[in-house]
Amino acid sequence: MTDSLKLVGNDPQSAPDMFFFAHDKTGLYAEMGILAPITDFISKDSLSDFIPMTLSAGTYKDTLYQLPIYFETQMFMYNMKLMSTPPKTTDDLLKFAQSNTKNGTYGFVEQHSTAYYAVSWIHAFGGYIIDKDAKPGLNLQGTVDSLKYHKQFVKYQPSDGDYNTMTALFKEGKAASTINLPNLAVDAKKSGIDVGFAPLPTVNSTGKQLSPYAGNQGVYVLKSSESGKKEAITSVLKALMKPEVGVAMSKITNDAPANNKAYSDASVSSNEIVMNLKNSADTVVPMSNVPAMDVMWSVTENMLSTVNKKGADPTTEAAKAQKNALSQIADMK
Repeated sequence: MTDSLKLVGNDPQSAPDMFFFAHDKTGLYAEMGILAPITDFISKDSLSDFIPMTLSAGTYKDTLYQLPIYFETQMFMYNMKLMSTPPKTTDDLLKFAQSNTKNGTYGFVEQHSTAYYAVSWIHAFGGYIIDKDAKPGLNLQGTVDSLKYHKQFVKYQPSDGDYNTMTALFKEGKAASTINLPNLAVDAKKSGIDVGFAPLPTVNSTGKQLSPYAGNQGVYVLKSSESGKKEAITSVLKALMKPEVGVAMSKITNDAPANNKAYSDASVSSNEIVMNLKNSADTVVPMSNVPAMDVMWSVTENMLSTVNKKGADPTTEAAKAQKNALSQIADMK
């Protein structure tokens, strides 16, 4: 869809009037000039029931472009047969991993060298991958400190950090705990794993919880459709704002509705996965929606892989990655 909208986003004959998509491309489409602000159709006051994080996710340069419907983020899940009490701190998690990693079984696994997963550690140390002004933060002291601390956990995990490896270990009962997205919990339960959920642990030295990215799904309006179809589009948006929509979607996706009123429904409030996501809404960070984020994924993951898999010095690699990121962002412009 991203490539298609790049080609036809300004062509009313070929572009859709509205589209449903993740929030992280908001900045790209806004800079292209193809989006109409949602507030051209509905007032911001009418969104007072929505979780604030879901609204900030679809906001770019102080303009709201996305009507959020639901969100997901990473969660701490554990095999209740292998871990009786989930750790409250990362030091406790490390001790558990050290004591329970042997003979092909692991105390804790994660996609340690993937930017989307490692960023939760970076945030907990006060670092970031990129900020709202498109400034990379790979050489910040907090980012470097997170790399140094996190290496201790990598030592007790499969070195590849691959998605298939990590998820298979948890679903097969060979990993006591993991940090992953809700769909893994659903799959693990289908595999017979007695899955428990807990808040993400707090880093002892900073006092901050691991803070992953959140991904929001919602509706956008193309600027080309604004003039002749405003009344119809407004009607659709108002219908999608209703809590019933979030309720229906959560039943299908096990993701968390953006509208707070949806949580009054018993099917939502009784869903352990959904409520775990909802309870994390104040601590998670919306995935960056600036266009420059596109280059940050590979730059960050090259840094993580070199540090975690090749034993390179975090300070040196962070400096190299920052320089590379700045160069690539300049080339984009």
